[in-house]
Amino acid sequence: MATASRTANATADERPWRYTPVECTRCGVVVNVTKFSLQHTSIQWSGDAVLGCSEFAAQVAGGGDSALVPTCSSLRDSIEDALAGGRLEVLPP
Repeated sequence: MATASRTANATADERPWRYTPVECTRCGVVVNVTKFSLQHTSIQWSGDAVLGCSEFAAQVAGGGDSALVPTCSSLRDSIEDALAGGRLEVLPP
């Protein structure tokens, strides 16, 4: 009963979500993505995806740290393409 009550009182930040695999069209890495709004995107990177990302690799090759790369523009474009093509959806509030 407590679970039903908690679900009924859930806020938008507590709603359940699911991740969708999205493949980068540049380097082929796959990350898990969910969108809570057009502006809010959550991305889960695996270790293999980080190592396979072309933009991250370029940063590391230049002596930098991949953790300091704010975003991969190629992956961002792939996510936008998945959204436009209906392979990724914005979760309802």
